[in-house]
Amino acid sequence: MRIAIAEDGVLFREGLVLLLQAAGHEVTGCFPDGDVLLAAVAEDPVDVAILDIRMPPGVDGGLATAERLRAAHPDTGLLLLSHYAETHYLMRVLEIGVERIGYRLKERVASVRILGDTLERIAAGEIVIEPVLAKRLVQGGTNQVDGAVSTLSQRETDVLRLMAEGRANSAIAGELFISAKAVEKHIAAIFTKLGLPADATVHHRRVLAVLAYLRNRQMDGLVP
Repeated sequence: MRIAIAEDGVLFREGLVLLLQAAGHEVTGCFPDGDVLLAAVAEDPVDVAILDIRMPPGVDGGLATAERLRAAHPDTGLLLLSHYAETHYLMRVLEIGVERIGYRLKERVASVRILGDTLERIAAGEIVIEPVLAKRLVQGGTNQVDGAVSTLSQRETDVLRLMAEGRANSAIAGELFISAKAVEKHIAAIFTKLGLPADATVHHRRVLAVLAYLRNRQMDGLVP
């Protein structure tokens, strides 16, 4: 996989290069800010761009760069990294897109296995959300949530949390120790309870289900 990196922290940037090379990926370039990466990718396309959220230009330059990259190169995967699991960052990421994109903590991608798995899922078209953030959003805090989301059973909430992490049905089944058919039934129930359009694709409905929950909790002020 061909990968470009934009990260203003020298030590972390060099560490990423070593991890990626150990996993057999080709690093086409490492850049200290988003503007330089954009120019480089325009000349030499990549499969995935890894971006530090808080880097030049500006304070949250990685997000601005990701928006410009997605507009110019819609097929390029995007992995946004941060030291913090912040809801407002996640909402910005979701505004950029819900396919071939990920938001993960830097400390969580400091291994060849986890970084490799994240990149492969993004390149395959998935959205990858940091599990600790997805769990906080879907399960944490008060249970007094208004609207259709509050009608979900505990098991359906568990399934929705794993959907928010970008897990496939087989992975959800393994995590919850239930059959793949049971997962399909729970997802169908989630779609029905949230009133998602039956004419949309399954993938689109999965994304809509996650977004419905995130918007609901944000509007109720349950997530900072």
